Amino acid sequence: MKKLLLTLITIMAMSTFISAQDIKLPEPEKNIGKPLMQALNERKSSREFSDKELSLQQLSNLLWAANGFNREDKRTAPTARNCQELELYVVLKEGIYFYNAKEYQLSLMKKGDYRKNTGLQDYVADAPLNILIVSDLNKAASLQYSYTNCGYISQNIYLYCASEGLATVARGAFDKEALHKLLQLPSTQEILLTQSVGFPK
Repeated sequence: MKKLLLTLITIMAMSTFISAQDIKLPEPEKNIGKPLMQALNERKSSREFSDKELSLQQLSNLLWAANGFNREDKRTAPTARNCQELELYVVLKEGIYFYNAKEYQLSLMKKGDYRKNTGLQDYVADAPLNILIVSDLNKAASLQYSYTNCGYISQNIYLYCASEGLATVARGAFDKEALHKLLQLPSTQEILLTQSVGFPK
């Protein structure tokens, strides 16, 4: 009986540990999607999302398109002086994650559903994915350049979504101080923009 109880406790502990782990993403598919001119023609902002979740492959493709490494030490989005000061935080139903672009991995920062905390609009809680673009001001050439560089990442997200039939909208309306505290970011890091992604409703 004791052995059975110990086994059950171990299984329960392991299942809790597994559910709160980092997420290993598959390598991004780089030979898919619509031609650039078609994606530009279909690029738009959408503020209604279904509750369907993106697959791990779609998530990997999207994050790589946004700010992944397309060369050994260069990314898909340019930065002034190649400072590479911008990083992505991913808010899913399961928790908040840091996108490790080199390892194709989402590193768990905080467990729980915090999607509604990423913006002041009602629909952010419905979007299966909210992306936070964060600047490390210690690395940045300047805050002004960081905002410019942030725009490149946001547009990459828009183009990927247009190419893959996903809905997205960039958002500047969020409680920066509360979100900064939620992520427990140091004072040298600043959230510049948030962006919701999902399947159209």
